[in-house]
Amino acid sequence: MPPPSVLPSAPRRVLLAHGVPGLADALGGAVPGLQVRERRPAEIAAADLEWAEALVGFRRPTTDGWGNVRWIHSIGAGVDAFLFRTGLPASILVTRSSEDFGPSIGEYVLARVLAVTQHLAHFAGAQRERRWAPRDPESPGGSRALVLGTGLVGQGVARALLAIGVRCDGLSRSGRPVAPFGRVGTLDRFDELVRGARWLVLAAPLTEATWRLLDRDRLARCGGAYLINVGRGGLVEEAALPEALDAGWLAGAALDVFEQEPLDPGSPLWGRADVTCSPHIAGITSREGALEGFLDCHAALARGERPRWAVDREAGY
Repeated sequence: MPPPSVLPSAPRRVLLAHGVPGLADALGGAVPGLQVRERRPAEIAAADLEWAEALVGFRRPTTDGWGNVRWIHSIGAGVDAFLFRTGLPASILVTRSSEDFGPSIGEYVLARVLAVTQHLAHFAGAQRERRWAPRDPESPGGSRALVLGTGLVGQGVARALLAIGVRCDGLSRSGRPVAPFGRVGTLDRFDELVRGARWLVLAAPLTEATWRLLDRDRLARCGGAYLINVGRGGLVEEAALPEALDAGWLAGAALDVFEQEPLDPGSPLWGRADVTCSPHIAGITSREGALEGFLDCHAALARGERPRWAVDREAGY
């Protein structure tokens, strides 16, 4: 889908749909004359969208239509909430946050790797039972990770793992070499690069090209890797995960994202000892990061320029 042929003017009325404390006041104070209306996504009414010229937030409203909105600025790590199978009109400009979520998401992945090699779940269970249950920790150094997605998030993951001696290969749409990865390939090299990998990290954006990238067939070829998903739930065929774990295709999984969020209380993933679930907290948007990206894009529109953080609608990110 091509970008809008006519850029919107810098907005005067902004609808803020988010959960970042203090952002509304920060926006209003940074741009003279800017009017900011704050709503939770589920509370947004058609009248709010008719009032707004721009929408700033993490996800699309539940209301049908887009009213007078001509610019959407995503303050999360991805833009799939606005672009993936939403039918968003091509006339609406979409921009993304300038914030680099790689360091914080890298810390999350590092914590999950160390939790496995230090047997934290085992010792926590033994403590609850007041049971002395020695188990020697492992060293992750010398193991290898395959990271699906070599953008800022994937690079942050690789840097965190390299710091403890985990070698990192990557898969991307282009397959172009990028630091700090060793080998980088396209998806057709999945079987080659996943072979022997101890860790399989999903850090790609959700697009039509990546939806269920890790389907049942690819799960069956993972060779006992430990899955860590910090990208989007739709990157993996979630219903096939219990089978993949039972069959040994995966050694375990740490999941921060799910196909439907919140994760249904009836999901079998909750009760598995080999799965760690967290509520989409690996990369938290900061007030400063959200503000900086918006102001950069707003200033570009005021100059009549296409913002550098404009999303490639064809690629989906």
